[in-house]
Amino acid sequence: MNAYPDMRNPHVVRLQTREKTRWENADIEFLHSMTSRMAAAAPLREVLADVVEFTTSVVKCDSCFVYVMEGDELVLRASRNPHPEIVDRLKLRLGQGITGWVAEHRQPVVVSQGAFEDSRFQLFNELPEDRFEAFLSVPLLSRSRLVGVINLQNREAHRYSDHEIRLISTIGFLVGAEIEMARLENENSRLSGKLEARKLFERAKGILQRDLKISEEAAYLTMQRESRQRRKSMKEIAEAVILSDDLRSRS
Repeated sequence: MNAYPDMRNPHVVRLQTREKTRWENADIEFLHSMTSRMAAAAPLREVLADVVEFTTSVVKCDSCFVYVMEGDELVLRASRNPHPEIVDRLKLRLGQGITGWVAEHRQPVVVSQGAFEDSRFQLFNELPEDRFEAFLSVPLLSRSRLVGVINLQNREAHRYSDHEIRLISTIGFLVGAEIEMARLENENSRLSGKLEARKLFERAKGILQRDLKISEEAAYLTMQRESRQRRKSMKEIAEAVILSDDLRSRS
């Protein structure tokens, strides 16, 4: 008995055409979504959530991780399965494990079974996925610059088709630029926040120096002490000092 479908069978042809159309529609929808988000400068977490959602909708897998290159480390920033204890905490060096190898060499790795037996594999005890059989890892690139890695894993042995591998690789190129843009936007927001906090801190310190007739160092130590005792951030203490001064000036 022939184990392969009869390519002359009209029913088989219809099924293949329907499947091809589904893939194409999903690809077009994803392209449209990515373009819209890039125009809107979406936050990094939204971008990564979209990548995970789309990837897991078009490729059969039990797990999907997205690592983002930050400095000289890969940081786990998104996961299909809930891993609140390690997302944003798990970090890999270039060359560390299969993921680090993909990042270092900027080449995909496909393992159909026994992924944990691969010579490049590294065990992370926190992850149940460490014992999954199949593994597909693809670099995320922006103008040849590495911005991250996307991993798909399957509990059982799974042969990733050429279409799946090409599709995930294409996603890697498509979203690389968007992830880089979102990451830079996050970094700019963080730096702007630090600058704003610094301005508040300097203003509050000046108020304390004026009102208490103390030195700059003493004003700093006063705010630091208040921060510890009240279990508030230095920014919150600075805002309280400024608010109090504003209220006095209006009365």
